[in-house]
Amino acid sequence: MFRGGADDGFHEAIGDSIALAVTPDYLKEIGLIDTVPPAEADIPLQLRTALDKIAFLPFALLIDKWRWQVFSGQIKPADYNKAWWALREQYQGVAPPVARSEADFDPGAKYHIAGNVPYARYFLAAIYQFQFYKAMCAASGYQGALNRCTFYGSRAAGDKLKTMLEAGQSQPAQATLKEMTGTDHLDAEPMQEYFRPLYVWLKQQNEINHAQTGWKSE
Repeated sequence: MFRGGADDGFHEAIGDSIALAVTPDYLKEIGLIDTVPPAEADIPLQLRTALDKIAFLPFALLIDKWRWQVFSGQIKPADYNKAWWALREQYQGVAPPVARSEADFDPGAKYHIAGNVPYARYFLAAIYQFQFYKAMCAASGYQGALNRCTFYGSRAAGDKLKTMLEAGQSQPAQATLKEMTGTDHLDAEPMQEYFRPLYVWLKQQNEINHAQTGWKSE
């Protein structure tokens, strides 16, 4: 019980939370760059990271939503593919590039469905990692924009992580999460805080370009 994460999301989130601390300040401290770029230089990196982490959330959610509805009988075999694309449109705003039918089985193109591997862990991890990251930043005494935090060299941050890892599955995940982050539930606020510079920039760009956001069904 001490070898596994508190829940499946912990396992996936731990490495990613540490990777978030690879910031310009960290790169300068270890001698890989000479000058820390200005804050406005963060936007391209934040955009790329958001396309990886935020755009992933609806997909990660719908994978197991489709699976659970199949298991419960809510989605019948005759509608497997139709229901898949309905969820893709609802949560991602995407449609198949060509006409699909029940002769196709597009969900099976995702290994985790064909291999019966739970996928909610990746949805949880995408949010947990920012909670863990913020907790370690706070433990290190960092103050400033969250996306610029590195806790490199902080024993306090390391102790925080060590305590969480040592707990394993020896207690409910909520208890371990609260010890680590101060809250016992999944919280997207640290993720929002991390991407706040990008959010502000995107709002400005949408206003300048009079962009229409969202999607609609044809």
